[in-house]
Amino acid sequence: MKPLASLSLDLDNEWSYLKTRGDPAWESMPSYLDCVVPRVLEILARRKLRITFFVVGQDAELEKNHAALRQLSAAGHEIGNHSFRHEPWLHLYSEEELVHELAQAESHIERATGCRTDAFRGPGFSVSETTLRVLLRRGYKYDASTFPTFLGPLARAYYFMTAKLDPEERRKRAKLFGSVRDGLRPLSPYHWTLPEGRLLEIPVTTLPLLRVPIHLSYVLYLSTFSLWLARAYFEGALRLCRLTGVEPSILLHPLDFLSGEDVPSLAFFPGMQMPLAEKLERAEHCIERLQALFQVCSLGEHAQ
Repeated sequence: MKPLASLSLDLDNEWSYLKTRGDPAWESMPSYLDCVVPRVLEILARRKLRITFFVVGQDAELEKNHAALRQLSAAGHEIGNHSFRHEPWLHLYSEEELVHELAQAESHIERATGCRTDAFRGPGFSVSETTLRVLLRRGYKYDASTFPTFLGPLARAYYFMTAKLDPEERRKRAKLFGSVRDGLRPLSPYHWTLPEGRLLEIPVTTLPLLRVPIHLSYVLYLSTFSLWLARAYFEGALRLCRLTGVEPSILLHPLDFLSGEDVPSLAFFPGMQMPLAEKLERAEHCIERLQALFQVCSLGEHAQ
């Protein structure tokens, strides 16, 4: 029997990327959900997969997004909480602010999808003990916010070079993508031990030993230089996971299924200049290889 692997997609919307970069255009709440959701669901249906979608509460609050979000739950996918405001500095929130943030998101996500969330991933892999305690008290089954890589500071430095941020916004984002120390966190699921009890953590998997990212956005970007190298890297990473006993949790993003023509405001992101048909084929190939080596399920099923 194949070992388990889980697949999830952080449903960050166009406005959330702009907000994180400090672009005031986010306030008009531009959305590409009507475009990306059918594409993702078509690929998943063809692969006969049910995965976990982490939904942002502010998207669920807007009526214009309800039809797209309902498609996710109607297709049988697990719905998780990706915060209400998608601010990757949750570690700065007080306990009271976190309770309000989670409750708002829960309410709007349930109204839009019909699903009560009991799974969480912090935006920008933001995690803190306060967040974990609040999650546990609110009955969450697991958290999936950790990203065990040593490259977080490099990603943050690149982000600061390209974003339009004032000093206060830089301060808020000072822990975006984590620290070098995060590279020492476990790759396999484990439990946080808190005064309130224990909470399961399912990390986003990075390459065993080297701890460099292996999720789809990085593989697609690598494929713009060499398709052979990108596929060999992903295949090698999956086989190393099997060899070391790591059951991988692979992360997807909406931009893995979009091109710069779809979303001109985000055309500067790596890989967004790739023709859409090529990008979708490469994304599905990675999912196919994951299925060839592992029994692929949602994060909730993996947690169970």
